[in-house]
Amino acid sequence: MKRKAFKGMLLGASLLTVGVGQAKADIKFTEYDMPNGLHVILQEDHSTPIVAVSVMYHVGSKNEDPQRTGFAHFFEHLLFEGSDNIKRGEYMKNIQAAGGQLNANTTQDRTFYYEVLPSNQLELALWMESERMAHAKIDTVGVETQRKVVKEEKKQRYDNTPYGQLINVIYENAYTTYPYRWSPIGKEQYIDQATLSEFMNFYRTFYVPNNAVLVISGDLNIAQTKDLITKYYGEIPKGTKAIPRPTEVEPVQKAEKRVNFYDNIQLPAVILAYHIPKQGTADYYAVQLLTQLLSQGKSSRFQKEIVDKQQKAVEAESFDLGNEEPGLAIMLGIANMGTTPDELEKAMLGEIEKVKTAGVSEEEYKKLENQAETDFISQNEKDLGVATNLATYYTFQHNANLINTELEKYKKVTKEDIKRVAIKYLTKDNRLVVDYLPKADKDKAAKHTEVKK
Repeated sequence: MKRKAFKGMLLGASLLTVGVGQAKADIKFTEYDMPNGLHVILQEDHSTPIVAVSVMYHVGSKNEDPQRTGFAHFFEHLLFEGSDNIKRGEYMKNIQAAGGQLNANTTQDRTFYYEVLPSNQLELALWMESERMAHAKIDTVGVETQRKVVKEEKKQRYDNTPYGQLINVIYENAYTTYPYRWSPIGKEQYIDQATLSEFMNFYRTFYVPNNAVLVISGDLNIAQTKDLITKYYGEIPKGTKAIPRPTEVEPVQKAEKRVNFYDNIQLPAVILAYHIPKQGTADYYAVQLLTQLLSQGKSSRFQKEIVDKQQKAVEAESFDLGNEEPGLAIMLGIANMGTTPDELEKAMLGEIEKVKTAGVSEEEYKKLENQAETDFISQNEKDLGVATNLATYYTFQHNANLINTELEKYKKVTKEDIKRVAIKYLTKDNRLVVDYLPKADKDKAAKHTEVKK
């Protein structure tokens, strides 16, 4: 629901955003299944001559072999290489030449491709997405090209970016069993080791119509669009391979975990990560409002107390990544000059304890309700936002109508619920604490040890 700036930096992905405009109320849509298993959702809106075409595949990093991590993210790139009928390098050129834009992103749970373009170019986008699904060019040239691209992206967004390893450190240490224990970027050595046949097998397993939802939103005619979908997708065969889903269950954490990580940064950071319920549960909505209470906006508790009043942090955030399965609530602070990690951690824990003991004021609660409504409406202001949400709701909860009803789930959360989930989930035994420290501190400590010897 929320779009956090620091959250986006941690993910190293272009999170989708929508601009300010007239919100769509009571979004009507048509949905159906094709014989090959492709789920289709069509949302007609003639307010602008624009259409958003998207395909969400139910495959993310959690579906990977632990010895081949990074495959889903690699395919996000590889499937722009072209197809049997689209020359290499022309995928983006075709959409841009038609006055459109396109992109893709990968999470631990799904991969999402989209085009936004003038509505008279709808057929072009449908054809190109069908080519991606049925005839992607997976060959040695494309694989070698994208190996270089992905490794360069890892260097730029993770290895050479301040705090760029945060998401990896958090998930590698918070999970012991469930395949959230690695992030979508994966390990470059596995991409290097993988063979062409392994890439082909991954493609034929996951990038099939029965593992996808096609969502089109905007200036379209339902009947004509159905005909086009039949034309381009009707003959794509259903996948023949079983689609593997993780069966592991992450054991309940029973003791606090503490980790020190050193990186090329100037100011230390402190991260508190707590295991929370899966998306769509009642407690999940309460936890989301709790994280907003702590850090969304200038009047949030972290901002007012830790950043403004105590001046122990230059930035303090609280968020979750909206995982399909039980995920994490993450609290993160970047220490101000002269503040130690221990002092910052104490300040962050102090604000959490206040929620547990004193609860939420009526003024704060009303503000949270207003923020939830504003955030919810803003996501559905543009066709791309609608397409994204319809795809996400269907993929994770098999209920696309949550685009009209999910706000009520937030409104059902009470002040008492927010206090209750803070007490239940934000416990010492259920948390990971990461001190993300400057490498210079480690070097100083090593020198000090050498002198003592």
